[in-house]
Amino acid sequence: MAAGERAEEPLAELSHYVVARPIYSEAGFQEENERRPPLPPTLRERAQAACRCSRKRAFQIAKSFLPILEWLPNYRVKEWLMSDIISGVSTGLVATLQGLAYALLVAVPVGYGLYSAFFPILTYFFLGTSRHISVGPFPVVSLMVGSVVLSMAPDDNFLIDGSNATGINGTGTLIDTESRDAQRVLIASTLTFLVGILQVIFGVLQIGFIVRYLADPLVGGFTTAAAFQVLVSQLKIVLNVSTKNYNGVLSIIYTLIETFEKIGTTNIADLIAGLLTIFVCMVVKGINDRFKHKIPIPIPIEVIVTIVATGISYAADLEKKYNAGIVKSIPRGFLPPEPPDVSLFSQMIAASFSIAIVAYAIAVSVGKVYATKYDYAIDGNQEFIAFGFSNIFSGAFSCFVATTALSRTAVQESTGGKTQVAGIISAGIVLISIVALGKLLEPLQKSVLAAVVIANLKGMFMQVFDVPRLWRQNKVDAMIWVFTCVASIILGLDLGLLAGLLFGLLTVVLRVQFPSWGGFGNIPGTDIYKKVKDYKNVIEPEGVKILKFSSPIFYANIDGLKSSLKSTVGFDAVKVYNKRLKALRKIQKLIKKGKLKATKNGIISEPGINNEAFETDEEPEDNEDLQVPTKEVEIQVDWNSELPVKVNIPKVPIHSLILDFGAVTFLDIVAVRSIKTIIREFERIDVRVYFASYQDNLISQLERSAFFDDIVRKDIFFLTVHDAVLYIRNQMTYSDNQDPIFEKISLMQESKEPMEFTEASRPDDELDVQEEAIRRLAS
Repeated sequence: MAAGERAEEPLAELSHYVVARPIYSEAGFQEENERRPPLPPTLRERAQAACRCSRKRAFQIAKSFLPILEWLPNYRVKEWLMSDIISGVSTGLVATLQGLAYALLVAVPVGYGLYSAFFPILTYFFLGTSRHISVGPFPVVSLMVGSVVLSMAPDDNFLIDGSNATGINGTGTLIDTESRDAQRVLIASTLTFLVGILQVIFGVLQIGFIVRYLADPLVGGFTTAAAFQVLVSQLKIVLNVSTKNYNGVLSIIYTLIETFEKIGTTNIADLIAGLLTIFVCMVVKGINDRFKHKIPIPIPIEVIVTIVATGISYAADLEKKYNAGIVKSIPRGFLPPEPPDVSLFSQMIAASFSIAIVAYAIAVSVGKVYATKYDYAIDGNQEFIAFGFSNIFSGAFSCFVATTALSRTAVQESTGGKTQVAGIISAGIVLISIVALGKLLEPLQKSVLAAVVIANLKGMFMQVFDVPRLWRQNKVDAMIWVFTCVASIILGLDLGLLAGLLFGLLTVVLRVQFPSWGGFGNIPGTDIYKKVKDYKNVIEPEGVKILKFSSPIFYANIDGLKSSLKSTVGFDAVKVYNKRLKALRKIQKLIKKGKLKATKNGIISEPGINNEAFETDEEPEDNEDLQVPTKEVEIQVDWNSELPVKVNIPKVPIHSLILDFGAVTFLDIVAVRSIKTIIREFERIDVRVYFASYQDNLISQLERSAFFDDIVRKDIFFLTVHDAVLYIRNQMTYSDNQDPIFEKISLMQESKEPMEFTEASRPDDELDVQEEAIRRLAS
């Protein structure tokens, strides 16, 4: 076919289809196709399946717990090893600098950031399922850990007299920094240990699905607020301004206010170094992004800036000449493992829960991006276990909580990293820094490390531009983003995350409680049904209303279903029934007074007598008196015609109602009872209710709820809306060929004797009046 030439129209016989099949109700379909009810396995069968073991199954279990057994035997040494080495060296250099920088967020000495960039990788190498993420500190999680550390070990707890002072806080009071730092390290490592325990428990219990409740808009708003919190916390380090350590609600606002109040004490040397570092890092990172297809390895600008800044600080002696804040002391080698302080668990359990979820969510989100890109799968529950054991192991070596960093993972992937071999090599680079290079970084200014942190926040701040796009696409998602961001800034990260999560769940509840619904009609000549309001050619079947309710039905939205029913059919079935009974009461009173006579053919008024039955409808409804009569005389009344009593009875222009349950996924017991009541309410006014396009599980649920009885049977359930419409049409056609349909109404008689019908002959003029009344009232 020539380029640009339109494809030939499909053959006429292939553009239509004709299906000939019976009209299926649920009962008929089950009988014809011999439905087999599902047989749930017995407890013994479940136990046998769970305890069954073979060599193959044992190896699969081992591989699921140790994913390294899955990918390491298939490692392509010749193709992947050199790429992993290059990637590992590049990532290790970045991890070293970020470890030092993120330690400032945790409020512990920077040397402990190197431990946190090293130990978690060792366990994740064996237990993790992602091949590309770089495990270690992340600014958002580090800041959450830091907020716990500062709340449990504030400077005010370490005030001492001047003779033993080792530091000065923001108010000029002397503090014992050695004791303070030791306590903060203990709190951070204990928190890490507790987070690890929670993550392992979550993984064992197979509740990795919990991360699904952290929607993308919620995570975007939360991480943007966290980036703002990180910016404010690092701003005072760039300015070298001492402030109090605020925690809790509005803490970030108080910190910002105090920082600007003391901006006059800014250290110019630190400010210049920080601003230059931010500018250079952001410019070079922009170059890396723009020319990433041409540059084989991203320029490690953080490493270059750190080396240059360390050299300048050492050569110019910035600490002594300009009182610049420097790293000063980085411990060489490793500290012996220490057990956590279990007595602190009760004070940090709430915060550890949110940190465990956030750390896991960030890692899994990043891991899924690269797993999709390179066509492999990650196991969410195993990731919980992997990070849990990594944090337990790391907590014993004075580390803080590990997850993954977006920028560091991007370096590992973009430099050619294929597997976690790159991660273990990056850990080797960090190890070299811990053992040999730590002392060389002691002259480095803290403002440079803070500037490195700020420069890495650009990606998170750019998420602000997602809000206009979200607003155009889905206003509810945009509101979740903004609410979570504002709440996290005002309330703090832990309470802000909880508030955002609750707000997101509230929007789901509201959307389920107030779902979309509408009256449907038929496209002529097809079995397609669409909303009447949306299409001009849609026609509602005569005497039939079709309602589609697009939501599960439960106790919270059952009133919405009832309201949508009233709007669709145009009347209230209960009020119609009560009005009819009220009319019968008035008829009964008038019959007793002799102003009306009941005959087998209807109700007639005496000729020449003023019919006082046409009285105003001002009598209040009394439902207690609206009882079914005890003495009966069958008369034929057309409720849609004019009655001899003045009662405003709503017209009922339909004889059938179809509920399209195609979008209803479940019903609770309140919904089941309410639907059964709805059926009875409409049956009382001669409107049959049918159900169509329901899910199979609804039938089983209705059976368990004792929904079906002699009145409500399965033959009112149809596989499709069209089945129900055709069935109703056939029924009405059959009825039209029989005697006309009349409603049989029972009139209560106070006398003990049955009511006698007037059979005496009448003059011709009286017969004409009777015939006219009967013609008007009875078809």
